Amino acid sequence: MLAALVAAGMTLPLSGGQEKYLRGQNIAPIFDGWEENPDGSFNMVFGYLNRNYEEVVDIPIGPGNNFEPGATDQGQPTRFFPRRSRFLFRVRVPKDFGSKELVWTLTAHGRTDKAYATLRPEYILDNALIEGGNIGQRKEHNEAPVIKLEGNDHRTTVGRPIMLTAHVTDDGIPKAPPPGGIETRKAKVGLRAGWFVYRGTGTITFDPAQSQPFKRDSADFVPANGNSSVKVTFSQAGTYVLRVTADDGGLFSVRDFTVTVE
Repeated sequence: MLAALVAAGMTLPLSGGQEKYLRGQNIAPIFDGWEENPDGSFNMVFGYLNRNYEEVVDIPIGPGNNFEPGATDQGQPTRFFPRRSRFLFRVRVPKDFGSKELVWTLTAHGRTDKAYATLRPEYILDNALIEGGNIGQRKEHNEAPVIKLEGNDHRTTVGRPIMLTAHVTDDGIPKAPPPGGIETRKAKVGLRAGWFVYRGTGTITFDPAQSQPFKRDSADFVPANGNSSVKVTFSQAGTYVLRVTADDGGLFSVRDFTVTVE
């Protein structure tokens, strides 16, 4: 019986009668909220829930991964990792957007799901909501880490590793414990950085290995020189977008590398 469940992409039921699926399930796009920009425009913020506990799903831009109205491609991911990814990307809309809707559609394993983004007041986002409970533990104002990418020509060939580096700085808030010791290993704060594939197909190998996608509890602390470097090897030609995320334990920042593989 167990073997049959696993073959179908499902393990034994979890507590509460829920079932845990390893593969074969849908991916739900999620509207996480909106932010107002200084010029009066707005950012619609999106994430997703991949209902598979193990399966990574690639959905190219097109009928199965698109926005409307407007451009089909609004900077959304095409590689979807298991479980929940929050505040993943932003789509800017004009200040006169009003009561209109922006719709993100995803189709995976034969099921189509949609996320509807509106400027309803209950969906407004600010740093306090993004940080969650962490912000209540201090009085200092926290700024998100700053990421600067090093180098311009990110090109390689199949099977030839390329070294990518991001320089990460932060304001030191929230304050991290001194380096070393069990307190550091258990810390919820401290500047960390990690890399993952945002767009691209095929096998992409990271050295050192990275959490897929970035999960702060398993990501490395940024060294004293501020450089987060990774060696990446690609199994097939194409254009890839790799994302580096820097997290200070409260807020996070992202930057994207485009790599052309011949």
